[in-house]
Amino acid sequence: MRVLVTGGAGFIGSHVVESLAARGDEVVVLDSLAVQDRAPDYLPPGVDLRVADLSDEAALREAVDGVDAVCHQAARVGLGVDFDDVGGYVRDNDAGTANLLRALWHRSFAGRLVVASSMVVYGEGRYRCADHGDVRAEPRTETDLDAGRFDPRCGRCGAALTWAPVGEGAPLDPRNVYAATKVHTEHLSFLYGRESGARVCALRYHNVYGPRMPRDTPYAGVASIFRSACESGRSPRVFEDGRQTRDFVHVRDVARAGVLALDSDWEGACNVASGEPHTVGEMAAALADGYPDAPRPVVTGEYRLGDVRHVVASPELAEKALGFRAETGFAEGMAAFARDPLR
Repeated sequence: MRVLVTGGAGFIGSHVVESLAARGDEVVVLDSLAVQDRAPDYLPPGVDLRVADLSDEAALREAVDGVDAVCHQAARVGLGVDFDDVGGYVRDNDAGTANLLRALWHRSFAGRLVVASSMVVYGEGRYRCADHGDVRAEPRTETDLDAGRFDPRCGRCGAALTWAPVGEGAPLDPRNVYAATKVHTEHLSFLYGRESGARVCALRYHNVYGPRMPRDTPYAGVASIFRSACESGRSPRVFEDGRQTRDFVHVRDVARAGVLALDSDWEGACNVASGEPHTVGEMAAALADGYPDAPRPVVTGEYRLGDVRHVVASPELAEKALGFRAETGFAEGMAAFARDPLR
């Protein structure tokens, strides 16, 4: 199979490329190398690397020529700095996806299309009230966050809510610019599938970590930020009270999910998660354990208004539809990540 992987020199994309090349697929990588100044040495021999941006229509036309499947990983990720980043996110994610889909349309591509999405499309996760059942958590206010009231409450009775695993049928509720672009990526891709006959699957990644994760940028994930602090002999600074809950999933599991999705005929969105929820505070402590001489994490009470409190996935559909179940446990993965090479 000849597969195009956009963003294939990046964090998740490079692991997808490795998995495809290892089983003998012919892999074309389209990557701008925007966050690195040269071709990485970790791409397998024989990979056809095309250095170009998704705005380069000629490069896109050449890259999609003759491919049987596409794994669209290229994106600007993370929460960013502030709303001033909106133009960059829309250019890279919305317009970039549109350019790719247009190139596929001109080629009459009707093969397999797997697109990288994210848990952020859900906004706050799923919550239950003891009296009112499933309820929608409203965006948290600065007043509540300043007062240290981090957990959402029921909008009808004011009672504390408990989180529950969120399934793919949950309403989409993006609460930052990156999230909005990921929703649009999904919508454009599924529209392309309906128009072209291509079979489309969107993988909603939860908190991915592991080797080649980018470091020391405003767009890096929290695991990378904490890892850099530990390496530098500083305490990881844990926002809020450290009890916000996430699902941390290893990048090699994520890459395996991507390959399974490329091989599958299943269409729709799937959570890609470990099924083993942990708090951000627990993650910081687990990383710090890998640096015995480093100071322990500090819970600061700081917050970012675009962050959400609890997002924990239900992994059931991915197992049923794709045959995917994560294999790397939290303790094992975090112990390795403390020493994994970063970008």
